[in-house]
Amino acid sequence: MKILTYAICDTATDLANINFNDVEETSSSTIRKSLDESEFVIKWVEGNTPSFITDGTVTPSETLSHAEALALMVTDAWNSPIP
Repeated sequence: MKILTYAICDTATDLANINFNDVEETSSSTIRKSLDESEFVIKWVEGNTPSFITDGTVTPSETLSHAEALALMVTDAWNSPIP
């Protein structure tokens, strides 16, 4: 089983710098964005931190475990309630 690391990044400054070959998402259309689209989530296999993060090109606002990412995804900023 793969253990994944999740990162919250800024859409305006970071999205263009993501190398989708280094993360589990395939393109900018497959990432999960916050409702206001100001942030997005990427994930990678633990221990294989993408070079765009290690070299400082992208600086995530948060790095999360799977459980922490799931908890974030149910917040009002990421999930709208079904009426």
